[in-house]
Amino acid sequence: MRRVMASALLSGILALGAVGLKAQGTPEPAPVFRSGVQAVVVAATVRDGRGRIVRNLKKNDFLVIDSGFGRPIQQFYSGNAPISLAVLLDISGSMAVGGNMERARHAVSVVTTHLSDAADEAALFTFDTSLQQVVGFTKDLASLRRLSLQGTPWGKTSLYDAIAETSQVVAQRNNRHRAVLVITDGVDTGSHLTPKAVSAMASDIDVPVYLLTVVHPLDHDGGKHAVVAADGRSTDIATLADLARWTGGTMRTASEPSHTVDEVKDLFAELRHQYLIIFEPGPRPGWHPLEIRTRKNDLVVHARNGYNTTPVSSGS
Repeated sequence: MRRVMASALLSGILALGAVGLKAQGTPEPAPVFRSGVQAVVVAATVRDGRGRIVRNLKKNDFLVIDSGFGRPIQQFYSGNAPISLAVLLDISGSMAVGGNMERARHAVSVVTTHLSDAADEAALFTFDTSLQQVVGFTKDLASLRRLSLQGTPWGKTSLYDAIAETSQVVAQRNNRHRAVLVITDGVDTGSHLTPKAVSAMASDIDVPVYLLTVVHPLDHDGGKHAVVAADGRSTDIATLADLARWTGGTMRTASEPSHTVDEVKDLFAELRHQYLIIFEPGPRPGWHPLEIRTRKNDLVVHARNGYNTTPVSSGS
């Protein structure tokens, strides 16, 4: 969550935001809040009962329920807009098994076909025992395709840690539509965390995290958009699917090239039509459970499930 500050500039930002939405082809950057009152920024996507993306909802169609209480929406943005996407590619040792590295690199290539050189930007990170920025945010998408072919799987995965670090970089980008896409086999041997720890991490992640798990066809459980089945671990360990869901993202699985194409296409449909909802947080410090709803009961909203606030010192 991007917890930067806004007070005197807030009314001006609201006015400028309203004007900027009228300009076609030149979307304004994500709002930047400075000094004064904290603000909570939530990216939300909406689907109908048949799983289709819902577009053209308005500010008054949404309800923000914070710790059981309604909060007024201060700013609202919708519609197609440029994307800032960080691709986090797993090159840990387990990826060398069963052709998963080749599936992952194919996925990176498919992702770049859905990005626009004119407006979108992307970055490429890899991780094994540590996080590496291979390509910083750029519109040169060919470099992502080329450099994703480099690197040899070898290390031990610290996936949760890599996601947390990458999300901090993405949160600083100006585009309103931002996300982290993790391409992995889903095997994390370096950072097994409790649900409480992962929930706390998710509350500090300002952008949706999407996971594309690449697996051998024999390991692909379920059909389209299926989440990988539970692997028998103790329930005191949070899964990658938990982390994705708590940030407002999803987890998908691909074992064949056609699966990858379908999943990435659907992912970008979500990213292109995120709703950005901004509101003032409650005064109580600590964890705030959060629910974003629509007034239409047959619609399903995907958004982060909470946020943390910290006391503001009197000298701030």
